[in-house]
Amino acid sequence: MSSPKLGIQLIVFRDRPRQDLAGVMRDVARAGYDGIEAGNLLHGSTAAQIQKLFQETGLALSGAHASYGEFADMAKVDENIQFLKLLGARYLMCSGVADSKSMAGYEQSAELFNRVGRRCREAGVQFCYHNHNWEFTPFDGQIALHRLAELTDPQAVKFCVDVYWVAVGGEDPAAFIRRYSGRIPYFHVKDGRWEAGHPGKATRFTELGAGDVDLPAAIRAALQVQPEWLVYEQDTSYDRDPVDSATESLNYLRKLVKQG
Repeated sequence: MSSPKLGIQLIVFRDRPRQDLAGVMRDVARAGYDGIEAGNLLHGSTAAQIQKLFQETGLALSGAHASYGEFADMAKVDENIQFLKLLGARYLMCSGVADSKSMAGYEQSAELFNRVGRRCREAGVQFCYHNHNWEFTPFDGQIALHRLAELTDPQAVKFCVDVYWVAVGGEDPAAFIRRYSGRIPYFHVKDGRWEAGHPGKATRFTELGAGDVDLPAAIRAALQVQPEWLVYEQDTSYDRDPVDSATESLNYLRKLVKQG
């Protein structure tokens, strides 16, 4: 079983990538990551500039992340697909649905995701839905995220599973991974604390291993599905230097992957 590549979501650097993307990428490379996940970097830079940055740092683009609104516009979907293909990346992540306050919003979104997923497959990339905690809200006894899974084509719509948000949502990350083992090529590995509930409420994001997520069990389950990428994500590093947070988290993640 081959080991997954280890990436980082640039959100931990807050606004710095907008002003100093080159410096951020050099810091990420020095920390030892294989790649980065970001939004469409062509919004503000030329293709040549972006390609040069990746070549100079030796980093790969693990995937691109966009909000629901960008997927409702096929022209923007095509722009994001072209960004991925420019850098040899395969994964396009979506956060959010048409309306998270009703099951109808998830059902409407499922139709769109199937269309987008087919468009991505035709272009040689993979559409993935990224979960948060609020998709675990029940409507008439049905959990919204599980209903979304039922209504989407398993070949066209995969999952970028965020293990922290699964736990905050009220489910066991390892069990969730086993349930959807055939649909998860890509993970967000996140840690933190939360208030219990259905779903719960996030209270603090932490470096990997410093929060309450059972990351050893989650990573063991994740490795069984042989994902291409495990991507560290921390929505904020609070009063710490993000480079220190990123380095600490990578060391912890490497240890868990080695342990298997």
